[in-house]
Amino acid sequence: MAVRQRRQRRGPGGGRALLAALLLLLCVWCRAAAERLRYAIPEELGRGSLVGPLARDLGLSADELPARKLRLSEEKQYFTVNEENGNLYVNERLDREEMCGESATCSVSFEVLVHNPLNIFHVEVAIEDVNDNSPMFSKAVLDVEIGEWIPPGARFPLEMARDADAGSNSLLTYQLTSNPSFSLAATESPDGSKQLELVLDRALDREKQSTFELVLTAVDGGDPARSGTVQVRINVTDANDNPPVFSKRVYEARVAENLSVGSLVLRVRATDADAGSNGRVSYSFGSVPDSVRALFTIDSESGEVRTAGALDFEEKNKYIFGLEATDGGGLTAHCKAQIDITDENDNAPEITILSLSSPVPEDASTGTVVALLKVRDRDSGENGQVSCSLSGEAPLSIVASSGGSYKVVTSGALDREQASEQRVTVVARDRGRPALWSSRELVLEVSDVNDNAPVFEEAAYSAYVAENNAAGALVLRVQARDADAGANGRVSYWLAGGSAGAAGAAPLVSVEARSGALYAQRSLDYEQCREFTVAVRAQDGGSPARSSTATVRVFVLDRNDNAPRVLWPAAAATAAGEGPGGAAAAAPFEVVPRSAEAGYLVAKVVAVDADAGRNAWLSYELVQASEPALFRVGLHSGEVRTARAVGERDAAKQRLVAVVKDHGQPALSATATLHVVLAESLQEALPELSERPAGAEAAAAELQFYLVLALALLSALLVLSVALAVLARLRRAGPPAVLRCLGAQRFSLAGAAFPADFCEGTLPYSYNLCVPPPARALPEAAWPPPPPVPILSAEELLGGDSCGKPSPSTDLVEGEPPANPDAPQVCKF
Repeated sequence: MAVRQRRQRRGPGGGRALLAALLLLLCVWCRAAAERLRYAIPEELGRGSLVGPLARDLGLSADELPARKLRLSEEKQYFTVNEENGNLYVNERLDREEMCGESATCSVSFEVLVHNPLNIFHVEVAIEDVNDNSPMFSKAVLDVEIGEWIPPGARFPLEMARDADAGSNSLLTYQLTSNPSFSLAATESPDGSKQLELVLDRALDREKQSTFELVLTAVDGGDPARSGTVQVRINVTDANDNPPVFSKRVYEARVAENLSVGSLVLRVRATDADAGSNGRVSYSFGSVPDSVRALFTIDSESGEVRTAGALDFEEKNKYIFGLEATDGGGLTAHCKAQIDITDENDNAPEITILSLSSPVPEDASTGTVVALLKVRDRDSGENGQVSCSLSGEAPLSIVASSGGSYKVVTSGALDREQASEQRVTVVARDRGRPALWSSRELVLEVSDVNDNAPVFEEAAYSAYVAENNAAGALVLRVQARDADAGANGRVSYWLAGGSAGAAGAAPLVSVEARSGALYAQRSLDYEQCREFTVAVRAQDGGSPARSSTATVRVFVLDRNDNAPRVLWPAAAATAAGEGPGGAAAAAPFEVVPRSAEAGYLVAKVVAVDADAGRNAWLSYELVQASEPALFRVGLHSGEVRTARAVGERDAAKQRLVAVVKDHGQPALSATATLHVVLAESLQEALPELSERPAGAEAAAAELQFYLVLALALLSALLVLSVALAVLARLRRAGPPAVLRCLGAQRFSLAGAAFPADFCEGTLPYSYNLCVPPPARALPEAAWPPPPPVPILSAEELLGGDSCGKPSPSTDLVEGEPPANPDAPQVCKF
């Protein structure tokens, strides 16, 4: 005999719950159908088995995979994705019964994340059942006691086998060993479940056969089919007329999941019409799994069912199990207990960060996804409905996505310079009473982009450098700050050019690229360049680089490095007038009438100083004069005036030396020499100019002495040579003719007595040597004897007595006899 039975897994409200679930899934599917993929695989696949071409189904090519960074976000890694081809593979053995228990459907849902740009896809893999579990009975032997007085047609409940598989694999067929006294039947209870019963086909006689041993076989609907057996042992007892009878066939109770251990769930009651021990009833569990025995207990005397463990709605929300009532005679009655677990808001929402894009560039556009979250509440109904929000001042917002996931996106501009990181708290709150909530902090680092140009501390700088500085001296240090970070904030300095007015300004200074220090390239000269302007550019290391420019104006400070320069009297002329042995006539001179009164303007010393300020303030002072009391010089004007009236005793020639000093520290000076001739007119002054200057310096006098001495020696040698030549000729020719020093045909070798250029020559005077003209042909005997040749001293040569009284200009005119016709004449000019 065979009985087919489909195991029922849902209670009376299962159809409505399933319909609601289908409607919810349909709504979700309509909103996110484009982002959801579904695969179906059988359970018990080996590791590495192919699930499906995930990347291809997402529209990604193999070339895109390295950049898109395809990865899974499931909490438990049942699956893995290949980074090269994007296929989805099994990562570990999948046991449908272990994963989903008695659920009619079994699937694993997870999210697939792709980056660049960040996106999320929902994947659901259905785990299909395979017939890998055999039907099993909870007991090895089923004991059934039947009284011999029980008439045929009586039914006795039997324990049914359990098959952990689903679908057709759990559809069981029962077979009983063939026996004419017994058969199998299946009845349907009011709750829709089926019960296997042993049917007594004919009356039993204990005296003929007291026991029966039958084999009950359960076969599932798998291919190949699996089976399980149990031994049914039937004991025939003496008369126990009345079996126990439960007051209800099904006892129902509804309890909260947070019910404490030991709390009363329900009470069953059975009565027995017999008396004595046959009417005493005891209660026990029927064929129930161990999970039920771990959560509930039944009092054998009172029939009270109490909790033995913690009930959890999220694990199982309904329990249906069988209870037995047995009297003292061994008769048994069966009933069902159905316990519904109501949900309590005892689970706070769980926040899982699937992906966090940190750091995020500060120029990210509004709406950029920076984080993906998944929020789950294990409660149901309103207790499991969750809303999420962000707390904090960060420019971020949260957007609900499909499948209980949320996206955190930027809601405004990010600025790393104001906040290098953004901290927000994700708060998930359910709708239970009281509401439960949980939070998770997100720390988002903001990466820098080059959005800030360097900024100088000052837009224009001024620097002051004293001239004659050393090359390489520090002029100024500029500094620019860049609010960016890293290479974007690393500032380098360059010269961007100079002012148009400062020719060659750029080469005057250089800038150190890292420190911004400006150094002088060479020594600066205030007199050549008093100020110049350079532009310094600060540039960061970003790409593209940003820069800004500051102007540096450098002022060169004057130092007293230039002595006054005398413009009048001319410096060259002054030097010539002061040369060794120089004559006053060779230098510029001023003529002052002897009738000049005190305050008469003689001349003006003109001098300039290339420096500036106090360094160029000039003062004049008379430091040397032939007559110190005769002249004075203006302290600031440089005007030379007579300090008193000119007297007759004053020397005709006056030499004045004035010093010109500036006011620098230390002071520099220059001298000017002025020659003054006291005469009423220029013609009267000319003779004075030809005389030896009064008050010649000792050095000039000494040099003049040696020159005169050398001239005297040369003259003596010349005279001696002439005398010797004459004597030699007289010896050969006889008595010579009367020799004359100078005759009618003598001539002068010199030009004018007053030289046209006072700078010619090195001596302050010139001389002419007078020699006789060529002699006419005379007999040697007619020559007169030579007169004695006088030897003149240097004083006589210079004194003028040998050639007459000195005069400004003396020429020997041909035909005029000399003062001493017997001696050669040396004439001074």
